[in-house]
Amino acid sequence: MKLDRILPYTKKLLEMTIAGGDVVVDATLGNGHDTLFLANLVGENGTVYGFDVQEDAIRTSQERLIQHGLTDRVTIFHRGHEQLSNLIPAEHHGKVKAAIFNLGYLPGSDKSVVTKPETTISAIEQLLEMMLPEGIIILVIYHGHTEGAIERDALLTYCQEIDQKTAHVLMYRFINQQNNPPFIVAIEKR
Repeated sequence: MKLDRILPYTKKLLEMTIAGGDVVVDATLGNGHDTLFLANLVGENGTVYGFDVQEDAIRTSQERLIQHGLTDRVTIFHRGHEQLSNLIPAEHHGKVKAAIFNLGYLPGSDKSVVTKPETTISAIEQLLEMMLPEGIIILVIYHGHTEGAIERDALLTYCQEIDQKTAHVLMYRFINQQNNPPFIVAIEKR
């Protein structure tokens, strides 16, 4: 297959955007895979801020970072991503280069704990204020469950209304696959 699948395309976008020394955000730590990927991209002089509301996600992500010796580049907050502008230090406001969200629920955990459109939209708005021009926000939208479909619809409505003078918005999606596969919305600040 010549077309990139969803997660490899996400990584490609992040690799094209992030350089050593950058400040980035993992808005939904999950099992720490993106956190680790971002920590490698920012290098020893960069910073990753990670957010999650679930203790399991915090623990798993910290363990993954410890295994790879990368805890010094990552600050983890056991808080929702809607609080990021209050938690990321002021000296990094205006310097955020990229952010990633994996929306839905934490794989292998309580499926009743899900991301919500109102907190995700709040976080996006805060990030657009805190980002450098050409910074990118990637939303990986898992919508194969009831709450995921609600969040998908709210986010698509919101993203379609972002002024094109503020950001470019791209949707990358396979439209002929079964079982509601995830898709990407990428927001690049102008």
